[in-house]
Amino acid sequence: MGKLLLLLLLFTTFPAPSQSSSAPATPIDVYDGFDTPPLSKLWETSRFTPGAVEMQSAIVRAGDGAVRITVHSRDTFEAGQSGDADSERDELLEARALTAKENIPYEHSWSMYLAPDFPIVPVRLVVAQWKQYCGSDSAPCSDDSPVLAIRYIGGVLRITQDLAHKQTVLYEEKTDLRSRWLDLRFQVRFCPTPNGRMKAWLDGKQVVDFHGVTANAEDISTGYSSPSRFFFKMGLYRNVMPQPMTAYFDEYRKKQLPPDVF
Repeated sequence: MGKLLLLLLLFTTFPAPSQSSSAPATPIDVYDGFDTPPLSKLWETSRFTPGAVEMQSAIVRAGDGAVRITVHSRDTFEAGQSGDADSERDELLEARALTAKENIPYEHSWSMYLAPDFPIVPVRLVVAQWKQYCGSDSAPCSDDSPVLAIRYIGGVLRITQDLAHKQTVLYEEKTDLRSRWLDLRFQVRFCPTPNGRMKAWLDGKQVVDFHGVTANAEDISTGYSSPSRFFFKMGLYRNVMPQPMTAYFDEYRKKQLPPDVF
């Protein structure tokens, strides 16, 4: 594992994913327990405001540490497009060498803890998401929603799929996530044909087993290239609001699965 992690870290200076991008020669299999003071190079820093991401040891799922993310009003601000609401975020974005390839299965797992004073409000909040890579800010896909997301809005946890500008709720549960660790595990194969698959577990209980299209079409009308790449982010992404929010993340793993796993 140590040699593989070192190999992956050497690729973090690669350019943005595209058809011509290189990729690690070995299957992805990485882990981050957030046990050391600096943020691991498994993550990019472009999606959070300096000071929003901190290593700490007071609240952990396992090991010696976990990462605390606090979003404040106007952090990493983005103005809404086409009538959408303005947004703000502090998220960990996976290093570019770790982006998922189309039609290859991967497993992601991590744990999340919301602070006791976490605001329960009816405001768009995404705590983890997978996005299909759009190669240009001027392409039709530039403002598309994540193809797969975990949302927590007004005390309701949802797993959603957004394809062709249509959102589908794959799982929904009203629950108070504050002051406890939630363990999440996802197996995904992103594909613009019915060959796609997605399975999800919360605290060890399987809640989704989806067969079908899991990626947007790849043509001039959508702007997505073929084959597509998909990148993962976790943290706090929301509509602009005055109150801060704090969440903790720990025990992150990502690995490429055998092609015949599902």
